[in-house]
Amino acid sequence: MTAPLRSAVAVGGAVAAGARAGDLLRRNPPGGADRWERTNHAGRPLTLLEGPTAALAVAVGCLAARPGRRAAGVLAAAGAAGLGALDDLVERPEDRSGGARGLRGHLAALQRGRLTTGAWKVLGIGATGLAAAAVADGPRTSGRGPARALDVLVGGALVAGAANLVNLFDLRPGRAAKVAAVAALSLSAGPGAADARPLAGAVAGACAVVLRDDLAGRSMLGDTGANALGAVLGVAALARWGRTGRAVALGAVVALTLASEKVSFSRLIEAQPLLRELDRLGRP
Repeated sequence: MTAPLRSAVAVGGAVAAGARAGDLLRRNPPGGADRWERTNHAGRPLTLLEGPTAALAVAVGCLAARPGRRAAGVLAAAGAAGLGALDDLVERPEDRSGGARGLRGHLAALQRGRLTTGAWKVLGIGATGLAAAAVADGPRTSGRGPARALDVLVGGALVAGAANLVNLFDLRPGRAAKVAAVAALSLSAGPGAADARPLAGAVAGACAVVLRDDLAGRSMLGDTGANALGAVLGVAALARWGRTGRAVALGAVVALTLASEKVSFSRLIEAQPLLRELDRLGRP
């Protein structure tokens, strides 16, 4: 299969799978519709079923990638979605009310001896990120010994960090899906992006499926969907860049994550006219 055909199949497969999954989940929501209902920032009801829809869509889209990237993409999507669902559905109210929010909040709770669902998610996505990085390149292309171990460590951190970063934008209708789609397009651009395009296409296709209802405020990605999209973007970054590029990308992800602990992304976006208009684009 040629590279352009792989990319087209990835987008089409994600769109088709997402449309079908969304229809099935709306008809038969696991555990009942009430289990997935939440209230958004404006106090209106919505559903988190968009999350598993996006996760299934992006995982199916990853099947069009080359074997090593394919396995890494599916593994990253499945692991991030499963652990995200744990946080979406099983999080204890006392953890959130007790300040266990964001990476720092969950790690602080862990230091106090309380293992929150968010901490489980952080640890679990870190583990699946490492596993995805280990299979993304394969031993023949990555070598062995300390260099191989370092590649897997950086790659795993990038996959896990990207999963967390996309989730940080899931605070307003359509925002996380827009960010994921723009990141996917950027990873697809320029020479040397052939291996990354099917994975990026899977993310773009999944975003296309869920964006309309997300923008309308009827649904949201939640941890399940946002983590899955971000994790596959991380695998696409591994396919796109070598060691230097991956290190730079990881540095950017870490910097944005740390910044989010100090500064509200929503306030920054509202303060910049262009970002504000792009953020609101498509909302009622």
